[in-house]
Amino acid sequence: MRVAALELPARFDRVAENLELVGSLLARGSCDLALMPEASLTGYVSPERDFDLTRFAEPRDGPTAHALAELAKKHGTHLVGPLIEREGDRVYNAMIGFDRKGREFIHYRKRHPWYPETWATPGDGPHPVVIALGVRVTIAICFDIQFASELPAADLLLFPSAWVDDRAADSRAEILSKVGMAVVNANWGVGEPRVPGQGGSRILDGTGGLHVMAASAGRIDADCVVATVA
Repeated sequence: MRVAALELPARFDRVAENLELVGSLLARGSCDLALMPEASLTGYVSPERDFDLTRFAEPRDGPTAHALAELAKKHGTHLVGPLIEREGDRVYNAMIGFDRKGREFIHYRKRHPWYPETWATPGDGPHPVVIALGVRVTIAICFDIQFASELPAADLLLFPSAWVDDRAADSRAEILSKVGMAVVNANWGVGEPRVPGQGGSRILDGTGGLHVMAASAGRIDADCVVATVA
């Protein structure tokens, strides 16, 4: 399976520009599955350190979902991107994915919003397991990985993040190497605001071996070796 992590730079309230960037990154070459970072279309936090993303909330079938579905169809890939999702009075930090025909194939609401995400309702559903391209795929969003014991058995973990890490060594490497499956991690890139932990998107094989690591915002690809479902 040819997978890609799209590392978008941190920038706030520039959805149209970010969608255009996603399109240009996908146009660089074909892949089977592409993953975007957490909240990367709206921005995870403003330059003034405003974490409230409620203003961007929309329904599951709203304009963001339609834009992602069109990109998936145009570039012939499975594309998984962020959605600030509203359902009634609740707002979720979610991810939604569309196959190469523009059909939804995965949807997930972050179970463990990080401490500043006071706007976000915790998702009450389990981590999904879907069959995509013959592979069992699951997903977790950023702080969810601190609760890795909740992850189901699967072959590939999609891990979108807006990682924050003040430690000298990036703690993602050790955490992700222990999940017991291949990983595609699309992390937010250096931008505005600049936060320790940005960059370093990565793709790991099923043994935790590092395939690729990005030094700056852009796209990274790898042939991810995973088991396939008979």
